[in-house]
Amino acid sequence: MDSLKTTDLHDSFNEIRGGHRHEAIDIMRPRGTPVRAVADGVIRKVFISRRGGLTIYEFDREGAYCFYYAHLDHYADQIYEGGPVARGDVIGYVGTTGDASPDAPQLHFAIFKLGPDKKWWKGEAIDPYPILLRAVTSSESVWVLQERGCPYGCSTFSRAASEARFSAS
Repeated sequence: MDSLKTTDLHDSFNEIRGGHRHEAIDIMRPRGTPVRAVADGVIRKVFISRRGGLTIYEFDREGAYCFYYAHLDHYADQIYEGGPVARGDVIGYVGTTGDASPDAPQLHFAIFKLGPDKKWWKGEAIDPYPILLRAVTSSESVWVLQERGCPYGCSTFSRAASEARFSAS
């Protein structure tokens, strides 16, 4: 029922928030909606921050990209730092922790291209909006889109993956 649609997406990457560029997308969903891993990889950090609240940093299998999930209500039971995840695994649940408005449950989702040092806080921010939009509107796997020159490391997404990210359990 709760699959991702184009109308759920708003490109807020370049919006100025708190004096800096947002560099993410906020996806509004009911509190408790499952959040699923967008790629096969490893949970690099489970963290509570003032602004992001309950957060997860996931690296893809190759360690080329970091996916950041924030404002979570709670983590899935099996999530721990260093733990493996497969694309589509439930890793947490939508919430309002951190500086999210208590009446606006959301997933703050960001993508970073990692440098050789693999430090996500130094990664190059990539706008998730066009990647998610392509994944939702295309019937082709984004593996195909990347082969055709799709920028931003789209290879980690597919239509099935984007639909799987938010689903009723």
